[in-house]
Amino acid sequence: MRTADFDFELPPELIAQTPAVRRDESRLLVVHRDSGAIEHRGFRDLVKFLRKGDVLVLNNSRVIPAGLRGKNAKSGGGFTLLLVQENSPNDWWALLRPGKRARIGTEIILTREGKPTDIRATVLALNEEGHRRLQFSGTENIFRELDAIGEIPLPPYIQRKPGTQNPESARLDRERYQTVFAQPAGSVAAPTAGLHFTEALLDEIRALGVEVRFVTLHVGLGTFAPVKTETIAAHTMHEERYELSQETAEAIDAAKREGRRVVAVGTTTVRVLESVAEKYKGKLVSGPGETRIFIYPPREFKIVNALLTNFHLPCSTLLMLVSAFASPGEMRGREIVLAVYAEAVRERYRFFSYGDAMLMV
Repeated sequence: MRTADFDFELPPELIAQTPAVRRDESRLLVVHRDSGAIEHRGFRDLVKFLRKGDVLVLNNSRVIPAGLRGKNAKSGGGFTLLLVQENSPNDWWALLRPGKRARIGTEIILTREGKPTDIRATVLALNEEGHRRLQFSGTENIFRELDAIGEIPLPPYIQRKPGTQNPESARLDRERYQTVFAQPAGSVAAPTAGLHFTEALLDEIRALGVEVRFVTLHVGLGTFAPVKTETIAAHTMHEERYELSQETAEAIDAAKREGRRVVAVGTTTVRVLESVAEKYKGKLVSGPGETRIFIYPPREFKIVNALLTNFHLPCSTLLMLVSAFASPGEMRGREIVLAVYAEAVRERYRFFSYGDAMLMV
């Protein structure tokens, strides 16, 4: 399949720049895969599409304040840094801007609210993706400093006007670009389908007799990377780290044996479950791992029976995954999803991270 087959027109004003006033006040577009019927709902109506015995699986990875600012120790020129992957304490791959000025050997003094700190970063290497390897000094572990000096790394399509990045908006992003159930820290982007849930809604779901379970997949920058190859098959997928607990694996195994549904919240959750099932020939084996799984039509799903997700970027691997799920094992999922997206555009749904949600049952 060609990458261009997954393109669609999206009016820029439909890209959500701020979250809904309340997490669960976003809209919910429901797609019935068997009939093709579409329903326009509110997110709290999700409970009407869940039933006793379902296992609802969410990604509980916590977004780290991976955005840093600094100045060239020699010239005083400014840099923005985005931590991407930790190699060991104080040794990270990072995305730097402006990259051309971040030559190997460059020393950067990190700043906090424009004032220099004692922490420095030295550029050690450059990889094929354009990321710099940084060695931090002046701290035992830069990871422990992030809450004090780091910023939540918002996606590139959230572009607010100059002057709106005030302390109040930064505080709001720290709260709302994070799920209420976030625990292990490690993502540089939120598992956004989970942003709609409140503790009260999760309690209501549990009261229905739905099992709520968690996986962990630390979302990397690759989630925003467009597919640049002409054909899908030529694309190299980014690697992400995951953890599947024994409790979650056992709950899902029991549900599959008994014919109960597994409802995945987010494409990241799908990636964990289908990666493990693919690795172990349909079985779920608990433990950590890394995945480069690339899901696109046609694809059979071994674990997931229903999917809750946000609306994704054109030509993205996430849109391709959703297209595969729309009609498992067939090629027509792309047409189904693009038709649904066209309906979402007509109905003025909000797209991407802070946007509305879609449920495929």
